[in-house]
Amino acid sequence: MAESDSGPTSPLDILGKIPARFLEAKHRLNRVVLWAAIVGILAGLVGTGFRMAVHHILQQRQQLAAALADYPILNWLIPSLVAGGMVYASFWLVRRVAPDTAGSGIPQIEGALDNLLPLDWRRVLPVKFFGGMLSIGAGMIAGFEGPTIQIGGAIGKMVAAFVGASSEQAHILIASGAGAGLTSAFNAPIAGILFVTEEVRPKFDSWNLSYRSVMVASITATIVVRLLLGQDGFLKITHFERVPLGTLWMFVILGVGLGIVGYYFNFFLFRSLDWFGQLRGLPYQLLGLLVGSAIGWLGWLYAPLVGSGDESVIWTFNSEAPGAVLLLVFLGRFLLTMICYGSGEIGGIFAPMLALATVFSLGLARVCDGWFPGQLPQPGVFAVAGMGGLVAATVRAPLTAVMLVMELTDNFLVALPILLTCICAAITAHILGGEPVYSVLLKRILDKLERQPPSDRI
Repeated sequence: MAESDSGPTSPLDILGKIPARFLEAKHRLNRVVLWAAIVGILAGLVGTGFRMAVHHILQQRQQLAAALADYPILNWLIPSLVAGGMVYASFWLVRRVAPDTAGSGIPQIEGALDNLLPLDWRRVLPVKFFGGMLSIGAGMIAGFEGPTIQIGGAIGKMVAAFVGASSEQAHILIASGAGAGLTSAFNAPIAGILFVTEEVRPKFDSWNLSYRSVMVASITATIVVRLLLGQDGFLKITHFERVPLGTLWMFVILGVGLGIVGYYFNFFLFRSLDWFGQLRGLPYQLLGLLVGSAIGWLGWLYAPLVGSGDESVIWTFNSEAPGAVLLLVFLGRFLLTMICYGSGEIGGIFAPMLALATVFSLGLARVCDGWFPGQLPQPGVFAVAGMGGLVAATVRAPLTAVMLVMELTDNFLVALPILLTCICAAITAHILGGEPVYSVLLKRILDKLERQPPSDRI
């Protein structure tokens, strides 16, 4: 009987036909993983130092306000001017030294990983650290996570330069640093990993190597953070039990509501950037002083309206204010978030969104509890689920939102209502025609570089 034209099949031929995924065990451990561990350690140290520095400045400002409490006019004028001076100095650093550090920094990292934008770590690291410290320390509505993600990416670029990494290896280290940066901001390692894979979505030649590197960086960053700050969740709130299945319909309504809020959050954020972007002359030069002073005065007047968001979240959970009052606070923080971010401050929008969602969701829960008494045994679960819902609607990364909220609050037993809220919010925002906020922000940066009118569409 004649042999086939292809000849006999040898064991080596069969081995060559096995998919590469089954041969992964043959690959040697790549040194990039070790470099990623170093990036994670450095990102954890710098990120934790950044958080500690901001909290120290906030405490000093509180002590100044307390010392002036018995002096009319001075008790609000001096703290307001101090805050204005800090924001003015932050804006000066950004405009004169590193314009690419304005805003959260996440679009800039995504642009660098897509080879669309440069990443000069020598300028980004000091300006993002000290400028962010001044801006957030002044009470501006901005989160830690934007600066720590861009700082982490810059650290990845720095390590790549020192070890002589290739372009592909440098990209892996930048992505690893970004994941470690989110981890160090929120003490949330799994969310840091998911953030890179779901939101940043970099393209690599070796996905297995890059994925492991991101994991290692997030792990080492977490160890550093927990050694320095402890192992508690970022937000110390009530740990909730599982909700009755009969109440899940309420979380569908919550998700739809937050999808609408998320759509308009992005819409007004872009309009605010447009309005502030057309300022020229003296208003442009004094913008930091004016906005910072206004925020400082509002912080003296009613503290829950300002700040990065974590204190507002705790205040909301501890407050016995009726739902209508919480919804008014939500409207106030919504407007101020648009002003702060639109002005060009250094700071993220994750934390402000978490605060907005908490105030809105708990306010809605208290209103619903009045309409349907006893239907929602734990109204606070609304707030926890709502945090993820608004992030999912604006960023369009529902898995990241779910895990971020569970790690932030140590509430893993309410995964189902969080998942349901997040997917409903993301779908609602998509149906309304909303675009992922960071993708649009990156597109606007590129439009500006090409001297084109900024667009809200990708």
